Amino acid sequence: MSTTAMSPQKFEQALRDKGAYYHIHHPYHVAMHNGRATPEQIRGWVANRFYYQINIPMKDAAIMANCPDRDIRREWVQRMLDHDGLEGEDGGIEAWLRLAQAVGLEREQVLSGELVLPGVRFAVDAYVNFARRASWQEAASSSLTELFAPHIHQSRLDSWPQHYPWIDERGYEYFRKRLSEARRDVEHGLSITLAHYTTHQQQQRMLDILQFKLDVLWSMLDAMSMAYELNRPPYHSITSERVWHRGLGV
Repeated sequence: MSTTAMSPQKFEQALRDKGAYYHIHHPYHVAMHNGRATPEQIRGWVANRFYYQINIPMKDAAIMANCPDRDIRREWVQRMLDHDGLEGEDGGIEAWLRLAQAVGLEREQVLSGELVLPGVRFAVDAYVNFARRASWQEAASSSLTELFAPHIHQSRLDSWPQHYPWIDERGYEYFRKRLSEARRDVEHGLSITLAHYTTHQQQQRMLDILQFKLDVLWSMLDAMSMAYELNRPPYHSITSERVWHRGLGV
């Protein structure tokens, strides 16, 4: 097995090849794209994905807290503002809440976190904890699933209005906004990654980190598939009540 470092071009291609494992290929997401998802499945996805959305700024804050480079921090902080918003300007979290209302969920119910499945919570928490413990370069590079994000946002904009006319189209603002934001973030994250990972060992480590992030996203959909497709939510063999831990904080 070769231990020679890949050229920047080959390394970038190896990173992009990981798109084969992006959650756009998960059966749950394929069903949503093809119009086979029920309203309950759409609402379950939106409510659970909200937990991921609200944790993105905390992940990014952890990266900045570990980063001594002021220039990197100045650029990275934009990611937090994209989601948290500015005074007089809504961010991605607020846009996601409008999506939740567009699919028929109550705003306060989504904010409460009561619909978040344990499997989703554990996957997202693992990602945030990784960002807190890892070097800032590794944590920053873990965000490179953004390489594949514009395609997934565009696929929703293309297919959902056609398949789900009951969804208020004003709810799609988040996906439209992220098309440009994700492309910008990819350029920054990729430049950090290609500059930092220059040895064979480092490059393999980065590919493992990217796979970890892909695992997080796939596992979230696994949990939703169990609950909303197979009708096997946590404790389904014991009770039909949602007895698992609820709320956004432990």
